Amino acid sequence: MQRDVVLEIVTRTDTGKVRSKNEDSVLANVTQGIVVLADGMGGYNAGEVASGMATSMLVKWLEDFVAKRDMGGTLPAISASTHTALSAGIAKTNQAIFAAAQSQAQYAGMGTTLVIGLFQGNQLTVAHIGDSRAYGLRDGELIQITRDHSWLEEKIASGLLTREQAQLSRNKNLVTRAVGIDANVSAEIHDFEVMSDDIYLFCSDGLNDMVSDKEIGMTLTSLSANLDLCASQLIQLANDKGGRDNVSVILVKVKKLNSNLGSGPLSWWRRLLVRFR
Repeated sequence: MQRDVVLEIVTRTDTGKVRSKNEDSVLANVTQGIVVLADGMGGYNAGEVASGMATSMLVKWLEDFVAKRDMGGTLPAISASTHTALSAGIAKTNQAIFAAAQSQAQYAGMGTTLVIGLFQGNQLTVAHIGDSRAYGLRDGELIQITRDHSWLEEKIASGLLTREQAQLSRNKNLVTRAVGIDANVSAEIHDFEVMSDDIYLFCSDGLNDMVSDKEIGMTLTSLSANLDLCASQLIQLANDKGGRDNVSVILVKVKKLNSNLGSGPLSWWRRLLVRFR
């Protein structure tokens, strides 16, 4: 089957300069337009187990979903069916991690953040839980397209903290949602229109806690022609600034979009500018 969108995908994950092990996990399927990034938490090897379970289970789930769709399976409209598939896959993954944490003492308290991207034609569907992020770069402008599920973000939203004050807070890593911590969890899911030459970044907080959005945007813009180098440079920037956490990135470039799909100018991009600023 001819794909409506041609993507270039690069993944990187690094332990950082302080942690002794890497509890992040990244996985992608470029043919089917699937990317999943998870940032685990928990004692011993529990965080590593949780993030690994999340990425492997969800990529397999979405591969099956995309294969069924491509074979002409009976599916409703893309948005509705994709949201349903993501919600079901995340629920199943959450139950598996929660059950392992409850039944095995060495995994007690383990959980993971999660950010997923599914590219279908001229549409990107993003699902996330916790503070792992997705960004979009178009025409040199970087936009954060997820909102952190964190204590800090709640304080900012309620007007109790400014973003400048939040940058100085010691509570940067207190998430209000995570996969596997409770029996049920709710993901936030949104759809975005993609255009040729867009670049999307999915990352753990080990990147954005150490590197400013301005620096991230400048790096993506200056190295947009070489995603491998760009991903390595983002990791290096985080480590040069102390590398206090594991750092992981997935970069996706929209190389080619079927011209028959059409797209409105930058309407959704402008709406994001209003929403996030």
